Amino acid sequence: MRRKQAQILIVDDQEEILFSAKMILKKHFETIFTENSPKKIISILSENEINVVLLDMNYRIGFEDGREGIHWLKEIKTLSPQTIVILMTAFGKIDTAVQGIKIGAFDYVLKPWNNEKLLEIIDKAVAESRKNSKKVVEEKPAKNYFVGNSLKIKQAYSIAERVARTDANVLILGENGTGKYVFAEFIHLNSERKEQPFIHVDLGSLSDNLFESELFGYAKGAFTDAKTDTPGRFEIASGGTIFLDEIGNIPLHLQSKLLHVLQTKTVTRLGESKARPLNVRVIAATNSDIKAEVKNKTFREDLLYRINTMEIHLPSLRERKDDIVPMAHFILDKIAEKYNQDPEASGWHFEDNVAPYLEKYPWKGNIRELENKIERALILADNNTISVTNLDILDFEEIQENDENPLSEMEKSAIEKTLFKYNGNISKTAEELGLSRAALYRRIEKYDLKNL
Repeated sequence: MRRKQAQILIVDDQEEILFSAKMILKKHFETIFTENSPKKIISILSENEINVVLLDMNYRIGFEDGREGIHWLKEIKTLSPQTIVILMTAFGKIDTAVQGIKIGAFDYVLKPWNNEKLLEIIDKAVAESRKNSKKVVEEKPAKNYFVGNSLKIKQAYSIAERVARTDANVLILGENGTGKYVFAEFIHLNSERKEQPFIHVDLGSLSDNLFESELFGYAKGAFTDAKTDTPGRFEIASGGTIFLDEIGNIPLHLQSKLLHVLQTKTVTRLGESKARPLNVRVIAATNSDIKAEVKNKTFREDLLYRINTMEIHLPSLRERKDDIVPMAHFILDKIAEKYNQDPEASGWHFEDNVAPYLEKYPWKGNIRELENKIERALILADNNTISVTNLDILDFEEIQENDENPLSEMEKSAIEKTLFKYNGNISKTAEELGLSRAALYRRIEKYDLKNL
């Protein structure tokens, strides 16, 4: 009998239950995970596409009220909404299981179970999981987003999907290049406002004297160059979302003007006295330590409270190393498409030795730096093949390790090949490898390549 393609997780603190359930299910489904502690659920969900979780409701001796099961049910539905949860409970605890169904569980099974009944419920749950996955794909906006499998980014996107359904103001925190704009756009496109404008304002590049006229608009004659009545960005975003990027850069004396708009939900154009009502959702972002700025009195605490009804932190690439290589492939496909090249037909790909370099590189500029490196590499690469040299990620401190390290072996091989290609010419070799002459000499010394 052919097993169905499905990944099922069984969570119970009794080893005999785990063993028994696995023996039954592994004959019918491709992958079965077992875990005796619910604390491992999050890490398993973040690393695998689990279709169904068979979840016991009690884990501590003497506590049989099912609260732990309800807690972990909510955690699963938050982190992985498409995953189906089936609760396991004893005969006398059906009421708690029914409560679980009301908040998102698919069904429940009684212990000890009937094998045929268990298989029937799991089979239906797998089918429901596939429908959920299809629905998620169909309901996603046309724009593609790379989410990844790291726990922190999946949690961030899960929160974003939930908050998108509300009108709550959102503050996105994260280093430069972590994708705050893309994340804000994701929230907008998953909201009821998705058919309305999404207006991006880079407050970091907006001078003080243009702040009010750009954001709030102006009346004809309000200042020398005011030739016509002009709406500001808030009015243009009416019905939709305004994304206030780098909000930590607003000077203190202008913060009160923004606060007034957010508090009153009205805007008054320069040169007018009439306040215009606003219907706009506010998403703000900053790479600064905004709470430290509040403490230092450089950012108003009341303004912070207005913009961070929901606060979401985007992790750096250093915090999601396992996502770097798949993200690089995703970006390569998008950039090839940008240059009107079908990545599959044209055969764009990375050399086999690129992956460990991508994972080790520090990526201080995060996703933006990764995109820039890949776009530059695509322009420079020969034969639709992108190498470490094309990416210009050879020269960084983290690679200075012992010669047994596979990265060092790859680097040595790359230098040998390039030196041979240019008959030992240091300048040309350094240029192709993206190294300074001094850095190349250090490596020649390190790998004892002086006699090449």
